Amino acid sequence: MPRNSERFITAFNRIDKAMDAELNNSRGIGFSKAVRILTKYNAVVRRYKDELLEFAELRNAIVHNRIDTGVVIAEPHDSIVEQIEQIEREITSPQLVIPSFEKKVHQFDMNDSLSSLLDAIQEKGYSKFPVYEGGNFIGLITESGITKWLAKNKDSSIRTSRIEELMSYQKENNHQFISRDTSIYQAVEIFKEKIGDGNRIDALLITNNGQKDSELMGIITAWDIMGIK
Repeated sequence: MPRNSERFITAFNRIDKAMDAELNNSRGIGFSKAVRILTKYNAVVRRYKDELLEFAELRNAIVHNRIDTGVVIAEPHDSIVEQIEQIEREITSPQLVIPSFEKKVHQFDMNDSLSSLLDAIQEKGYSKFPVYEGGNFIGLITESGITKWLAKNKDSSIRTSRIEELMSYQKENNHQFISRDTSIYQAVEIFKEKIGDGNRIDALLITNNGQKDSELMGIITAWDIMGIK
């Protein structure tokens, strides 16, 4: 059975190799420097920056402070080994938004009735609805926009009203398209960055290439990722 030090070094080397590949095999820059560079644009590395830098110090202690080629000064604790192996899995095989959030998204056409949309809310509990016209994406209807329309048009007939009438009540830029290859941590960061910019979004819409003219593969709301820090 492998010792903890062997498991640790194996996981460390796999992380090192993965980062090196992402940096186009830039040999010689060192593990810690690679972490600091990738922190700028790799969501998983950014998430675990502090842990990775600590792992670099522990790796050096294990490798450089051997009594001989077969004996190390100390064996890492089980929890440390389990942690680095988990981070190694997330870096080498990050969890992506597809298939994690893949699902059939309830879509509407501009000419559909408002009552059909309200039926979907009642029956399915949905709160975000992509709207199309002739196959072209128009915008995202949210519960907030629906409430604003109802407040302004309380005397109108819901049965004769069309979804087109709701579009001007939706907040601009209340969504963003992302590709199926986006990691879950990247998705989380998009929500956080938008809040930081003062432009909170209601949903991320997933397509194959991140373009709005592609088939919709899934949707992520802020509620969906609340448990992911």
